[in-house]
Amino acid sequence: MHQKKVIITRPVAQAVDFANKVRQLGCEAVVFPLIDIRALDDRTELVAVAGQLEMFSLVVFVSPNAIDAFLPHVKSWPSSVPIGVMGSGSRRALCRFGIDDQNTRILSPANLAKTDSETLLEVLDVQALVGKQVLIVRGTGGRELLSDALRSAGVHVQMLTSYQRLAPALTEDKKDALMQLLDEDNRWVMTSSEALRTLMQWVEQLQSGEFVAKMQHQEMIVPHARIAETATSLGFHFITLTASGDESLLVALQSHV
Repeated sequence: MHQKKVIITRPVAQAVDFANKVRQLGCEAVVFPLIDIRALDDRTELVAVAGQLEMFSLVVFVSPNAIDAFLPHVKSWPSSVPIGVMGSGSRRALCRFGIDDQNTRILSPANLAKTDSETLLEVLDVQALVGKQVLIVRGTGGRELLSDALRSAGVHVQMLTSYQRLAPALTEDKKDALMQLLDEDNRWVMTSSEALRTLMQWVEQLQSGEFVAKMQHQEMIVPHARIAETATSLGFHFITLTASGDESLLVALQSHV
């Protein structure tokens, strides 16, 4: 029986490490990024805010990428300023900069099966933040749920973009690679609705309409209900919803090895 390849669609920096873990399961992993992460063209505001952290009662990083883009501009994290993150990937990113539970109060969702803005809000003492300043560090775009909820409660929220999230260019080489992938059944690890929409836009640009149906019959492995809903709306037939985090994705992949 032909073993399906595992297609990893994350930005290159995050895809390589995960691909290695997939290969350790005995699967063939293909890195096929559908999001590009780039530094900001103008980092003036980023640098300025990084030097004024004491003014905030909480700093929330929405992703490991936000941490990796912001913390190089911070000389030392003020121990009085707690940090909010979504999941284990962001905790690992903080550790790379010497920040952990031993020296900083780090808040993250208690429900490890679902890590997002909603579950982070559940562990925040929002009443204690009323009238105070909270910084949310993210990439371009992103959801407004967390900022809207905090503002409606009377919290002063500053949004800071620390990096750009862009759809890669669809080159002829990528078109060829995509058509080859669609000529066989594969398992696609999809950790972003944005990436999933980019993928379908790319497939629709291929010269034959048959590729859309081929794509919709590929297996999607997704770690969040929102991404599963996006996949359903785009016509995908085979969607596996896992809990949040790489470990849950790997367990789902291993169950089919």
